[in-house]
Amino acid sequence: MKITIIHGQSHKGSTYHIAHSLAEKLGGDIREFFLPRDFGEFCMGCNSCFRVAENACPHYEKLLPITEAIDDADVLILESPVYVLHATGAMKALLDHYGWRWLIHRPEERMFSKQAVCISTAAGAGMKRTNQDMADSMLWWGVAKTYRYGIAVSATSWDGVNEKKKKKIDQRLNTLAAAIIRHQGKVKPGWKTRLYFYVSRMMQKNNMNPLDAAYWNAKGWTKKNRPWKKNP
Repeated sequence: MKITIIHGQSHKGSTYHIAHSLAEKLGGDIREFFLPRDFGEFCMGCNSCFRVAENACPHYEKLLPITEAIDDADVLILESPVYVLHATGAMKALLDHYGWRWLIHRPEERMFSKQAVCISTAAGAGMKRTNQDMADSMLWWGVAKTYRYGIAVSATSWDGVNEKKKKKIDQRLNTLAAAIIRHQGKVKPGWKTRLYFYVSRMMQKNNMNPLDAAYWNAKGWTKKNRPWKKNP
């Protein structure tokens, strides 16, 4: 199993330890990136990825190692501590660069067979919103199955988390890892992803964006092919 972790911060706090522990329980090869250390650019809003091609993005080369790791992974783990009730700015800045990959544009076919996990922690509240910030992109990328885990650790560092809570976290991660392993190689997109796919398909048939429409036509998705099926 290949696992890619994207850390929404560069320090190794509670969220880091939980995400890394889950990856270790899954086993296999782990690649990880720390934001903004490994990518810290803001989307410039130039629309080049939509109008010209994804490699026309001014930050394409810097982003490429992360993109390749995402595509190569079986499981994606996105984690972010809660910053003012949402994901970190670094995580949002990264996800902004993948707007062209949303279902309504040019989704990567391999996403439709992947699993993802969104993990967040806070001293108090905000985990639901933070996970939603990341899960929104997983849905619109076409990821087949996305899990969410958020927990209030009542501490500002991993060392400050009490042992009872760490045991609870470990038990939850065991359950989560077992589910991911059980579904590995068997996942298919749920009804919401398929619904958005079919809505996007109708948009491409109307040729709203020539670049996107050409991509969908080349994949055969405007006809009978589907990214979650073995096509002829």
